[in-house]
Amino acid sequence: MTVQPYILVVEDEEALATLLHYNLEKESFRVDLCADGEEAMIRIDEKLPDLVILDWMLPSVSGIEVCRRLRQRSVTRNLPIIMLTARGEETDRVRGLDTGADDYIVKPFLMSELSARVRAVLRRIRPGLAEDRIRQGDIVIDRSAHRVKRGGKDVHLGPTEFRLLDYFMQHPGRVFSREQLLNAVWGSDVYVETRTVDVHIGRLRRALTTEETADPIRTVRSAGYALDV
Repeated sequence: MTVQPYILVVEDEEALATLLHYNLEKESFRVDLCADGEEAMIRIDEKLPDLVILDWMLPSVSGIEVCRRLRQRSVTRNLPIIMLTARGEETDRVRGLDTGADDYIVKPFLMSELSARVRAVLRRIRPGLAEDRIRQGDIVIDRSAHRVKRGGKDVHLGPTEFRLLDYFMQHPGRVFSREQLLNAVWGSDVYVETRTVDVHIGRLRRALTTEETADPIRTVRSAGYALDV
């Protein structure tokens, strides 16, 4: 099972949000919706997305302010953001990009254009999400063949360990809490105890570590785990 890129759409116009949800899911993305800036910050804390589609004009906290806050925090500093807005003036476009948006789309727009922009941003910023075969250090994961190699040798993983490694390799060096890993790998609609994460991390460690290779999983006390390769 390949980890599908997870997109959070922050849009208060219900009809447009529904349209975005439908079309992005059709493009094989996992999609969640929220309708205001404060909720967006909470949702991002609960489950880190791979990309945010962010409306400029939002209730409570504007999209431009959400973008600014995300860029100030280390965990979301490099989070891909595409801003949607009805404000098409050049000064607004410059302000959006200067605040930290990776791309800027003016309403109204074609869904085909948005999908193309989403994939372009992911290819540029998170190339691992746009490729079937990715490498971090001496670890190579081939999603289409469902195979993993380390140092040129096959590594045999169960399906959950494969998804865990896939997710880690999309975000090398980033520390994830157990709750974040549960949401990303098992899904937010499945009840699994956080202790289960430790069990599967242990299995992944044993599979990747040999006499010739060091343990690539770093444990950060009271914080979670990261992949260092």
